[in-house]
Parts: sequence; structure tokens; C-alpha cells
Amino acid sequence: MKTEELRICGLTAVRARFDRDAGSIVRLYFDAPTARKIAPMCKALAAARKIYRCVEPAELEKIAGSVHHGGIVAVVTPPADRVATAAEATLWAQKKEPLVVLDGIGNVHNLGAIARTAAFFGVPRLAITGDAGAARPGEAAYRVAEGGLEFVEVWTVVYIPPFLRALAAAGFEVVGAATLGGLSSRRGVASRQSTAPWALVLGNEELGLAAETAAACTRLVTIPGSGKIESLNVSAAAAVLLNDLVSGRR
Repeated sequence: MKTEELRICGLTAVRARFDRDAGSIVRLYFDAPTARKIAPMCKALAAARKIYRCVEPAELEKIAGSVHHGGIVAVVTPPADRVATAAEATLWAQKKEPLVVLDGIGNVHNLGAIARTAAFFGVPRLAITGDAGAARPGEAAYRVAEGGLEFVEVWTVVYIPPFLRALAAAGFEVVGAATLGGLSSRRGVASRQSTAPWALVLGNEELGLAAETAAACTRLVTIPGSGKIESLNVSAAAAVLLNDLVSGRR
């Protein structure tokens, strides 16, 4: 069941939400040290007749449901669900807008870190599988994203392989991150001569890309390392490959 409220913790994340959509903030709680930093927020909430309150650390921890609240918690209206289909793939291709596709990422901290990286590089959206075990953009992801989820749309895909084929048919370069066997990322992740939009596909933390997902990609790339460790954490791999994809088209 979809929750009707979402708690966003941390001053950077809360400020990003306030700047993008102040009206979505239902209630705001903060500790005394943070109070001095958020006068404009409090003034806006007062004008809107919204609840804002300075509370003791123990109460703030209880409200946040975590000790990692960063001194402030905004209770907000969560974003509406978005389901991506072939129609969206065609629209995004026409706009030449890239995206990141997550095939079974299960750790919410990785989801948040990838969202932060995507926002840093200006990637406007993530597509995630609708599987029950997949990480969702909840409170922990928002905290780790440090405001990144305010700049990245999150879309759900019912089943990844057909969606990737729809992206390819619409004109995307669908680049899958493979632990082994892909083209070395040192040779360039995306073609400099191509003007096609790209989609970066990242697999599950333990299993990598599913076989059918890999088969639906138009190319596979592998980040070469020393061989001492088999692979990078998926969020670190996302940062390396997104840098290569973005810089490769400049």
C-alpha cells in the first residue's frame, strides 16, 4: 500500500524539496541548532498555516524514525506513481533525453546514491523495476540522495527487457553495465559520432544484469580494474559510467 506521507530528513534534502515544491510540505520539525538556518521556510509555512515546530532531539529522532535525521524532518506529500511504457520511450527519444534503468537494485542506499549522481550529471529520470524486492524511493533513499530526488523523475517499469527493446526501437543506445565480458569503458561508453540518446542499465548488486536484460541492451560495457576486486559497488559504477557517457557526448 502506498504511504500517504513521506519523511524527508537532512537540511540539504529538505531545502531542495522546499525550493522545488514548498506546497508539498505538510509539517516541518527541527532541532534548535537548525532553527537558525531555516527562517525563510518557517515564514512560508506560517503564511500557509502549516505546522512547523522546534523539538527536542529525542522527539525528532522519533518523528524521523532514525538517528540520521540531520536536525530536520519534513513530512511531505509523496510524488504520484509513474509507469513507463513504450509511449514514454518514444517521447524521451524525440526529446533526446537520457535515463538510467535499474534492473533489480535492492538496496535503498544505492538507489539514493544513484539518484544523487544522476542529478549531478543532469540525467532527468530513473526507471526502476516494479518487482517486490526492488528498492523504492522512500525515506532512506531521499536522505542518501541529498536532494537529488527532487531533480530526477522516478518511473516504474513492469518488466525491464521489453522496455529496453522499446527504448532501442525508439532510437536509444541502451548501454548495459556488465561485470565481465563487455566493451572496456576506457574505449568510450557511448559513440561520440552518435546523436542518439542513451540509457544506462545497471543490474542487481549481487547478480548483475539478468540474462534477458543484457540481451535487450544494444551494447555492454565493463569497467576495467586491477582484478583484485571483481567489481565496484553499483552506485560507484553508476558514477563512473555516467561521467563517461556525459563527457563522451561533449
